[in-house]
Amino acid sequence: MDIKVIQGLLIPFLGTTLGAACVFLMKKQLSLRVQRILTGFAAGVMVAASIWSLIIPALEQEVDKGRMAFLPVVTGFWMGIIFLLLIDKLTPHLHANNAVEGPKSSLSRTAKMILAVTIHNIPEGMAVGVVFAGWMNGNEKISAAGALVLAIGIAIQNFPEGAIVSMPFCAEGNSKPRAFLYGVLSGAVEPVAGIITIALSSLIVPALPYMLSFAAAAMFYVVVEELIPELSEGEHSDLGTIFFAVGFTLMMTLDVALG
Repeated sequence: MDIKVIQGLLIPFLGTTLGAACVFLMKKQLSLRVQRILTGFAAGVMVAASIWSLIIPALEQEVDKGRMAFLPVVTGFWMGIIFLLLIDKLTPHLHANNAVEGPKSSLSRTAKMILAVTIHNIPEGMAVGVVFAGWMNGNEKISAAGALVLAIGIAIQNFPEGAIVSMPFCAEGNSKPRAFLYGVLSGAVEPVAGIITIALSSLIVPALPYMLSFAAAAMFYVVVEELIPELSEGEHSDLGTIFFAVGFTLMMTLDVALG
């Protein structure tokens, strides 16, 4: 496997790891202000990455279909939405802001949060794997730089997820190294999902428009269902909105300038 691909698959995992490492720097938990900033920024990055790195390339794949180019993209998008809906129905569902409650949180609640974050990381790993699979197979609509930008964008939004997993676990009385380990493990599924996706590239590349839009839908779902409610509730919601715009414009700039 190309070294660029290996690096690209590990970048999102690095974001989760760095976020989980915040447990060694903070006494108890992230302040509400910092939570709003990180959540808003992550949401903006994910929306921009979904549009410029996934949906637009998917549409460009089907340009020869003319006015019907939207059909595979819409189909894949709805497959992604339904997939995430099923995940939420079949697994413990818990918003991240409910998990970061300090010592009052129960172990089972934190365990549910770890499970939720881990499962939601699977489609993100698939998204990176799909894009790199397209590039490895010579797809002219996907560049190595564009795939790398998507990986960086997901790593940026993984940073607060790593912190959201590790910090409440530590606040319950667990050791910082143990809390850090759980944060890291929640992100370990991403490179695994990416590797599996690339290994199945012979099957995936013909269906690339569907897979790209599927991954975009999964990321949109997480933003709308998890992140936007968090950054909009209570105090400092304006900070969440501002940093949503910051994350969106930064990711858009990176993708257009480097992709």
